[in-house]
Amino acid sequence: MKTDGLGFPRDLHYLVEHDVWARLHGDGTATVGITSLGIKLSGEIYMCRVKPVGSEIAQGRAIAVVELAKAIMSVKCAMSGVVLAVNSRLEDEPELIHRDPYGEGWLARLRLVDPGADRGRLMNGDDVHEAMARHAAAFDQE
Repeated sequence: MKTDGLGFPRDLHYLVEHDVWARLHGDGTATVGITSLGIKLSGEIYMCRVKPVGSEIAQGRAIAVVELAKAIMSVKCAMSGVVLAVNSRLEDEPELIHRDPYGEGWLARLRLVDPGADRGRLMNGDDVHEAMARHAAAFDQE
């Protein structure tokens, strides 16, 4: 699968194997969501349900459930934290995830538990596009 034309903003941190991202804020919080590659791999999302405010989520564990045309899948979280806010617009407008995955299509905002420990599994900057291309190529072999 090609990643040409897919955007991976350099200021975000990516948990590549789960196709999710985190935008770190200076106040110990992060906004998290699904990458453009994750959206391309999954297809159209008909429903998105994010875990409620107050839920504690570990890095790599489910933060949301999405309903696709032929499956229901969990969305993993890029970083560990406690859910402070969820994007309630996704209940009525799940297409926001497709239209603007790094903006209006965000899933949740977290109060981070241990960002230093989580950062070891995350990628950012120039290496992300190449890592995503390798990750996408694995789906061509299946």
